Amino acid sequence: MALTRVLKAWSKDIVWYLLAAVLFVEPGGYCRAETATHPTLRVTLLGTGNPRPSAQRSGPAILIEASTVPPTRILIDVGRGASERLFTTGGRDALAGIDMVLLTHLHSDHVVGLPDLLLTGWIFGRLKPLVVRGPEGTTDMTSNIVKAFQADIVSRRDLDERLPGTGVEVDAIDVTPDKPLELNGVRLTPFLVDHGRFKPAYGWRVDYAGKSVVCSGDTRYSENLINHARGCDVLIHEVIVPDVERRLSQMRDPAATQRVIEHHTTPEEAGRIFTAVHPKLAVYSHIVPSPTTREDAETPTRKTYSGRLLVGEDLTVIEVDDHIRVSHIRLDHLKK
Repeated sequence: MALTRVLKAWSKDIVWYLLAAVLFVEPGGYCRAETATHPTLRVTLLGTGNPRPSAQRSGPAILIEASTVPPTRILIDVGRGASERLFTTGGRDALAGIDMVLLTHLHSDHVVGLPDLLLTGWIFGRLKPLVVRGPEGTTDMTSNIVKAFQADIVSRRDLDERLPGTGVEVDAIDVTPDKPLELNGVRLTPFLVDHGRFKPAYGWRVDYAGKSVVCSGDTRYSENLINHARGCDVLIHEVIVPDVERRLSQMRDPAATQRVIEHHTTPEEAGRIFTAVHPKLAVYSHIVPSPTTREDAETPTRKTYSGRLLVGEDLTVIEVDDHIRVSHIRLDHLKK
């Protein structure tokens, strides 16, 4: 009884403080127990699409969150709609709280959302420069983005909102393949992949406390990717389904369509990669073309791969700790 009276006397603030010591609360409303013995990588497929606009598949963007204290949030590629997905699932804190952006290559569908992330994240409270790392050309591209939006920047920094100028600066570096970066105990390794005539193109490996996620970026069959992905928990790989692309391509020239097919990875080829890497979970993202169904991608993959396979959808969530769990954020369940 005495304990009950004491608990009733405590303020709500104290109760919430104690709960926060036990639970880690994600901006999107996720709660999970955090202990030093259970480090976690949390992957959210913000966009699983390609250059073709689609209501179902936003442009390529993968959010990886490591359960450091505070959490470390890494965004791999910033395709069309990435900022909307971040804001819808996590609010202004998610949009302003990206610790580092990693780019696989500079094709438009992978970077077209970067100005939106830079400017809208600034409006919603980012106080420090946006950190961007990517292949050769990244520094020049980001510098030109800042120049292109000078009218908006001057207005918001100097005239109206009076936002701090540091929040719209960019800390960009062109990185070298096979030279890892370190961020809050998270190891980030870029490696070369084969995207046909488009060079350079990188994949990225993310390692944290014995857990690992590899993102292929855009590539055709790549032995170098296999070498860098071996031993990973989750391999997220692009895919193109040639017969569907030929039927539904927006390009009118069959020769151009064939050239596109030749610098991506077919399901059968991806299956061979998955078999060689043997991840705990293989995942498809950057799915070409956008109307591709799960069966379109999965059925031919099974000719060469029998392991655990997920055809990704926008807002698929993958938790990597002692086990791998897959769930999905339903937009109709999120608060407006």
